[in-house]
Amino acid sequence: MNAKNEVFLLKLLETPSPSGFEQALQQTWVAHVKPWVDEVAQDSYGTVWAIKRGRADAPRLMLEAHADEVGFIVQHISEEGFLHIAPIGGADRALARARRVQVLGSKGPVDGVLGHTAIHLRDPKDEKVPEWHELFVDVGAQSREEVAALGIRVGHPVVLADAPFRLQGRRLVGRALDNRLGGFILAQVLAALAEKPPVATVYAVNAVQEEIGGYGARMVAYRLHPDAALVLEVTHATDTPGIDVRRHGLIRLGKGPVLTHGTANHPMLVERLLAVAKAEGIPVQHEASSRRTGTDADDIFATRGGIPCALVSVPLRYMHSPVEMVDLDDIAHTVRLLVAFVQSLKPGDRFQTPLID
Repeated sequence: MNAKNEVFLLKLLETPSPSGFEQALQQTWVAHVKPWVDEVAQDSYGTVWAIKRGRADAPRLMLEAHADEVGFIVQHISEEGFLHIAPIGGADRALARARRVQVLGSKGPVDGVLGHTAIHLRDPKDEKVPEWHELFVDVGAQSREEVAALGIRVGHPVVLADAPFRLQGRRLVGRALDNRLGGFILAQVLAALAEKPPVATVYAVNAVQEEIGGYGARMVAYRLHPDAALVLEVTHATDTPGIDVRRHGLIRLGKGPVLTHGTANHPMLVERLLAVAKAEGIPVQHEASSRRTGTDADDIFATRGGIPCALVSVPLRYMHSPVEMVDLDDIAHTVRLLVAFVQSLKPGDRFQTPLID
């Protein structure tokens, strides 16, 4: 990864974007990709997409990632100036104590901490993961009025304030790699396609509100109605202690992007991805989906009369935590795979299972 790309990725990671509050992140992403595409557009809820136009007789492909992250929202402000919170998406309350946070108030970000009673003052028999209503944020205020003066009210979002960093050169650690990484990879794909324009028309979509139900993907898939879609996500790397691979499958960090088989994933798209990976010498891993993928693919493939869809994922450790971890080689291989897939599309390509002559 060159220095310019790393600066962009770090900017994405450091820009708060909890579900329903993605505007700042989307502005950053659009400004970055605009020079490489023919058009950018958005819908009413803030999903954005960039269009690289191809031939009229070639397929229309949607490459989709989601822009939002898990977080918290201010639920109540006490008379003493403490903020009680509720989760946005699948935030982990087991991690939500003694951490630095930012409250995204109307006057700008406000630093705070998630309160934590010292071990000396806790009764061992009461040790447990706190319920959400038991958690609170301390912004240094002494009253509800002081909190209001900071520009904070009920309904403002809160995110963890952990900065990204490198481990051993090739490993990147940070908050919101799920799925800020997807938007970064889409940008790299668009940059590559600008140098060698494809035959297909490409819609690179950065969707909102995946973490709370896939709503952005559902809206944009209905609007664009592409001939096919590749969903770019992260998936659980299961190569750390304590994970039963008999239950979750084996996915290793640094061993290449992951292709999902089953449910929303169209067999012909998956086969094309496998063929492209083999031709380009790109390592891939495999995972199974027996009921649903738990990603935007579930909402895209069933839109209208059905959209052929496949899920391509980057292995990630410690999902929905402030120390999510990915390998830079997996990112590079995923970019190569997506670019090669787009370049493989030809006029007349239609991904329809041949059941009827």
